[in-house]
Amino acid sequence: MDEQSTSVQVKILDKEYQVNCPASDQEALIKSARYLDENMRKIKGRGNIHGAEKIAVMAALNITHDMLRKNRLINETRHTTAQQVKALEDRIDSAIASSRQLEL
Repeated sequence: MDEQSTSVQVKILDKEYQVNCPASDQEALIKSARYLDENMRKIKGRGNIHGAEKIAVMAALNITHDMLRKNRLINETRHTTAQQVKALEDRIDSAIASSRQLEL
């Protein structure tokens, strides 16, 4: 069953936006808006990019770059962990096989 959407007001670069989202996602939406606002303010503070649209695009690019980099690191860690688990499984299998030979 779909959760009822409610309207949440967020403020980004001193402009207010009404966004509909499920009640369970309100806190995440507010945190996301705060994170975006902080990123946009940093870009605006540098003074070399003007206009809310350009600032928003640069913030989106920065956030996306960070997200993709973190996803790549997670995938690399997952792959390394899988290799380590496989190596441990192989050692366990080898130890069990050796133990069985000793029992004979």
